[in-house]
Amino acid sequence: MTVEREERVLAQVQDQYGTISVLEVEDYRFLEFGEAIEQSCVFTADPSWLEYDYTRAMLIGALCHAQPESALFLGLGAGTLTQACLKFLPLEDVEAIELRPDVPRLAIEYLGLDDDPRLYIRIGDAMELLNSAEPADLIFVDLYTDHGPGVAHLAWRFLEDCQKRLNPGGWLVINQWAGDDGKPLGAALLRGLYHRHYWELPVKEGNVIILVPSELDQELDMDGLNARAEALAPQLGYSLQTLIGAIRPAT
Repeated sequence: MTVEREERVLAQVQDQYGTISVLEVEDYRFLEFGEAIEQSCVFTADPSWLEYDYTRAMLIGALCHAQPESALFLGLGAGTLTQACLKFLPLEDVEAIELRPDVPRLAIEYLGLDDDPRLYIRIGDAMELLNSAEPADLIFVDLYTDHGPGVAHLAWRFLEDCQKRLNPGGWLVINQWAGDDGKPLGAALLRGLYHRHYWELPVKEGNVIILVPSELDQELDMDGLNARAEALAPQLGYSLQTLIGAIRPAT
């Protein structure tokens, strides 16, 4: 017997880019763009819980840094990854740039985004505002629309500037789509731009998380990463080890 899960629309707004909806199904709330294009999933009992592998993989990107103090999120969505990073990492200053003004408002009102004094949200186009952002130890690129990844995900100058905005020892974490061949969207561009010096983490949702160090002589400390992930597992409530095992050099 199949039980239909009841879906409730909690909020729906129109802006110049289309429709933004907040839906509730049992213990979860969803931020959607356009015609049922899911952007974020929030476990209402714990908004810092990362439900999907791609968000857990992006958290792994954050754990590549031993002691991050600052982070920049390009694309906020419901803010689950931002909340997780604020909760589990020793961050002191966090900036988020979000294109659509209603997104942070809905995230605070319906999706459990905390009004954390360490978090500063700016509204605008990340491609235009990046160079006015403070340099950071961690930079996350997750700029999706209801049609897929935004143009920034294939914009050479923008992706180059993201790496330049990192502090020494910092990490750039990009949520990239994967093609049918399993390689990330724009693989040739990424190889040329970052001189093949980055790592990839494919996940079951069909994304590949790209882990880019700030410098060519900066390596990924797998032992340190594993140790930090193992120490954090009891607080997270899940293990990251299987995902870490899928990390591969640039393809």
